[in-house]
Amino acid sequence: MPAAPAAPPRRTAVPEDAPGETTRRLRPLRDQGPGDGTAPAGAVPAARRPDPAQGRPHVSFGEPETYDDTTRPRGRTRPRTLTALACVVLGLGLIGGAATGSWLTGDSAAEAGSPGAFAAAGNLWHGIPVDALFPPTVDGDGAGPGGADRTWTRIAVAPDSGCKDAFDPLLRKALAPVGCLRLLRATYTDATRSHVTTVGLLFTKADAAGMTSLENRFRRERLDRRTDLMPRPYAAKGTPAEGFGDRQRASWTVSVLTDAPVVVYAVSGFADGRTVATPQPAPDATRSGATTAPAQAGLGHEAQGLADRVERALRKKVTTVTRRPS
Repeated sequence: MPAAPAAPPRRTAVPEDAPGETTRRLRPLRDQGPGDGTAPAGAVPAARRPDPAQGRPHVSFGEPETYDDTTRPRGRTRPRTLTALACVVLGLGLIGGAATGSWLTGDSAAEAGSPGAFAAAGNLWHGIPVDALFPPTVDGDGAGPGGADRTWTRIAVAPDSGCKDAFDPLLRKALAPVGCLRLLRATYTDATRSHVTTVGLLFTKADAAGMTSLENRFRRERLDRRTDLMPRPYAAKGTPAEGFGDRQRASWTVSVLTDAPVVVYAVSGFADGRTVATPQPAPDATRSGATTAPAQAGLGHEAQGLADRVERALRKKVTTVTRRPS
């Protein structure tokens, strides 16, 4: 009867620091003793131990939580980043749209109120030709009663001067707080040569705060509607405006700018020299249903339409000057 195979020799654990060992061996785990409240490292709780009868356990890996901006889960963009990007794109779109609209319309809103534009406007009276401020011909598309077109032709330009004789005493007193640096005036006639209108640009010595204060007073006290504060016309001899005096004033407008040290005004009347018993400010004479003589003749539209276009020409020149490379 063959002999039974000998049992393999029992292996004895060798300490980690045993001489001659080149590989570290894990120490054998001890079973959890009774009353021990901690599980040995690597032990699996009974509730989570896989059941051999159910086969291989199913394991799923959740996406890691991230709490900083440097670590992002793959395939997902942080909502905060998307929101920031959307705000940037929206902001750039609004800015670009505003700038493009300003450029297309010729509006100087982008420069309005800036110190450079304010100073540039104050120096225009001696820096550009008179034709740039008072063009020989001014087109007033839709400026007449009922939206009719108007065309004005310049018939006289007054020498640049001070303000001593250009305004009635009360208007001169009302404008005194901003001072008078230079006054430019020109007189126009309409296509029928039956109306005459003087338009003026008063360049003041005031800063932006001074112009704002004056504009607030004019609006609050309605000084631009008082007949004793009408500007005077420029009646040039040898022109259809030769008989355009104080008693011929029919309608007027006065506009105090706050983004430039300038007061823009216009006063209109009949070219045949007839007197007007009841002058009417342009805002009232251009109102629908107005029945006064200035309103029926369209003289309110003459004053307001011409003043508006001269003011626009002034703003465009300010824009050109401020955008010009130094």
